[in-house]
Amino acid sequence: MPHKIGFVVVSSSGHEDGFSARELMIHAPTVSGWRSPRFCQFPQEIVLQMVERCRIRKLQLLAHQYMIPSKVEFYISESLPEYFVPYQAERFRRLGYISLCDNEKTGCKARELKSVYVDAVGQFLKLIFHENHVNKYNIYNQVALVAVNIIGDPADFGDESNITSREKLIDHYLGHNSEDPALEGTCTGKSDYISPLDDLAFDMYQDPEVAQIIRKLDERKREAVQKERYDYAKKLKQAIADLQKVGERLGRYEVEKRCAVEKEDYDLAKEKKQQMEQFRSQVYEQLQLHSLVDPEPVRRPSDLPLQPLAHSASPRHQQPVPSLPQEDRAPESWFAEPFPQEKPPAHALGPSQHSTVDLSPRATDLHLKTHLQSMPYDERPLPASRKQPAVALEPEKSDSDVSEAPRGGAAGEPEPLTEKALREAGPAVDVLGESLVAGAYSKTWSYREDALLALYKRLMETPAGTPKEELKSMLRASIFLVRRALRDIVTPVFQASLKLLKMIITQYIPKHKLSKLETAHCVERTIPILLTRTGDSSARLRVIASNFIQEMALFKEVRSLQIIPSYLVQPLKANSSNHLAMSQIGLLARLLKDLGTRGTGFTIDNVMKFSVSTLEHRVYEVRETAVRVILDMYKQHRAFILEYLPPDDNTIRKNVLYKTIFEGFAKIDGRPTEAEIRAQKKAATEEAEKRKKEEIKALQGQLAALKDIQAEAQGKEGPSVEAESQDTQGGKAASPPAPEAPDNHYLDNLCIFCGERSESFTEEGLDLHYWKQCLMLTRCAHCKQVVEISSLTEHLLTECDKKDGFGKCYRCNEAVLKEELPRHIKTKECNPAKPEKLANRCPLCHENFSPGEEAWKAHLMGPAGCTMNLRKTHVLPKAPALLPGKGPAMAKSGTSGSKIGSKIPTPKGLSKSSGRTYTKQ
Repeated sequence: MPHKIGFVVVSSSGHEDGFSARELMIHAPTVSGWRSPRFCQFPQEIVLQMVERCRIRKLQLLAHQYMIPSKVEFYISESLPEYFVPYQAERFRRLGYISLCDNEKTGCKARELKSVYVDAVGQFLKLIFHENHVNKYNIYNQVALVAVNIIGDPADFGDESNITSREKLIDHYLGHNSEDPALEGTCTGKSDYISPLDDLAFDMYQDPEVAQIIRKLDERKREAVQKERYDYAKKLKQAIADLQKVGERLGRYEVEKRCAVEKEDYDLAKEKKQQMEQFRSQVYEQLQLHSLVDPEPVRRPSDLPLQPLAHSASPRHQQPVPSLPQEDRAPESWFAEPFPQEKPPAHALGPSQHSTVDLSPRATDLHLKTHLQSMPYDERPLPASRKQPAVALEPEKSDSDVSEAPRGGAAGEPEPLTEKALREAGPAVDVLGESLVAGAYSKTWSYREDALLALYKRLMETPAGTPKEELKSMLRASIFLVRRALRDIVTPVFQASLKLLKMIITQYIPKHKLSKLETAHCVERTIPILLTRTGDSSARLRVIASNFIQEMALFKEVRSLQIIPSYLVQPLKANSSNHLAMSQIGLLARLLKDLGTRGTGFTIDNVMKFSVSTLEHRVYEVRETAVRVILDMYKQHRAFILEYLPPDDNTIRKNVLYKTIFEGFAKIDGRPTEAEIRAQKKAATEEAEKRKKEEIKALQGQLAALKDIQAEAQGKEGPSVEAESQDTQGGKAASPPAPEAPDNHYLDNLCIFCGERSESFTEEGLDLHYWKQCLMLTRCAHCKQVVEISSLTEHLLTECDKKDGFGKCYRCNEAVLKEELPRHIKTKECNPAKPEKLANRCPLCHENFSPGEEAWKAHLMGPAGCTMNLRKTHVLPKAPALLPGKGPAMAKSGTSGSKIGSKIPTPKGLSKSSGRTYTKQ
């Protein structure tokens, strides 16, 4: 029979550091395989030497996910040629080639397993790799091979075909049928049968230790078939199937541990190691308990023998061999007993004695499925696309196919309760009777369902005058059986338990007027199990459990107890399954809409603490649902929600989730989002630039007109000057000519902000005026720059050195320190601002007044204006009087046609920067 052939790597054309071709000699979930050197020349080749001369039946290659060769050629040889002598290369005989897909359909996230069936004899196998497929991940143009597998049989056995014919002829005369399907997969089955345990997919996704145990049990299964011990072979087959799931899980843990080590996340690696050790010890303990393996711990693959163990059925050879269990000692389940059963007392069985324990596949399948579904584990193997699947996997049975007995009850009665079950269910037996409880404990799912339906009918028919104590005893016994049935993996049994629980809460308790304590007992005893079932691996059971919890929370009898919300806001455990986390946050979101936060068990505090902690969960769907919950809470409670979130600043907004949350808050408040604010600022900047250009153009026109007027005036004065010069020559005394006035003489001794003119406004005087006296200006308390009062808010938000410490209140539109902003918004004590077109907003007194630039002068300088302008009360009495007849006129001419902040010449003592901010030079 063909089997896996061992090999060693003889040579390779090259490899990248850390990815030698010798890696191909190991088959395990964590192997890296071989990689060619970076920017290598093609073709690349690898030569393998098999442990013996053999007839190759099947070759398997597991390709890399993105370092994929376009073609791989196979050559075989009886002996190794001399590589340094070119003319001897023809010793290799070409078998053919395979083409590998470029993996674009999967986004280079899956590995292709290619299986090739051949028929060739030799001892040396050469693989030639041609140029790689080009993709964005393979930046160094490399090719790689993760694993290679050779399946065949000894060449001598394969060449002597007459032996097979002779054996078939003997079988024919002896009446043996080698094509009997019952023998398929055994050592007496088809001669060309390839065991699934020799397939490459088995080793690449299985834990090595568990793989060795599976091979060991497979050998025993074939032995049992040869000796016609079919019951024992059936049990071994079931154990092998379930061990494969265990091995896949351990292999997954090993891969996750390796990834954590590469990322230097040693806490996670330690956690994965502990999970592996705990799970492995639990499985080995169960195997030893049921005498499926040797009593000593199985730790290293090298310690596990691959040869079938000797076994003799002769009474003379009945020696204690712990590694070979007796058929009659095998239990009903291998790893767990979800339905506790007391094992029958051990008897001294002779060699010819047999046990009568129920070992049907149905019973073992129920136990194993219950154990595996109770674990938070996705049983899918690592992704691999198979062009030619070489392993025929049995389709997984559905819940309705678990039992071989037809629905409606199997023949006879359920098996009696064991001593252990009697001790466990003693109170329930006293109240409900042994026959009903035996049905609930039965291994046949139809008996378990019938028992729950019979209990449902009994409770419904209980008369109203029954004593309270008897009613309470029946209720508690029923809840005991309901809790047991809620863990059942068979859907009809699970649904029957939910139906019974609903009837007890909504009909039985109200009908007999039992107290709320009994309702609380029902809910508290069942809700933890129901929440666990929301993380079940079966999507159907998850949905049923989640819908029932939501329905139960809305029962009027349960709603007032506020029990279910308190369970839903419990923090998620780090090792909880993804399904459980998604179900819990989904239930919370739905019930929050149905119940609200007033007297329901949900409060702002517990919901927000749970939601904020869930924002760090590893599953995207859980984080997304948490964001929706926070936004729903903000719609109802607004400012109270901000206390549980970090401050809204640029650093926090780098986190996409918090950016989504704060932008959602803005939409709920009717405020523009960050993107909309950027667009508005851009439009406002463009509009301001346009206005500035228009004002500059208007000022330039005014200056040109002034120059024309001055030129005309000088032309008229020309003749009088000539007459005066003539008079001087005639002996008359002449007055000296008047000096020409400069073009910008109207700005001398003038403050362009408040319009005040004074002889003391020299260069130094203006500086002092701006710095301490001008009523239109103020000093920023944070950066000490002199700014216009009208632009103080904009300065604090956009230009100040401390601008990152300020935020804008959406009510008053003023700048507020960020640490005080939540309290400021929460108190709502600020005076709301009006639109800019309707009113100006003073940042000193926080009052709204009439719009326009001139209104700023009236508000800041007038006696009835701003009461918080400290300069007005201290500086105004000290201002020097204007020159009679010139002050007001010059002030008017100096400011006519312009606004504060317009492009007008700046005095020497002051520099003007963007945003109307002024610094002393």
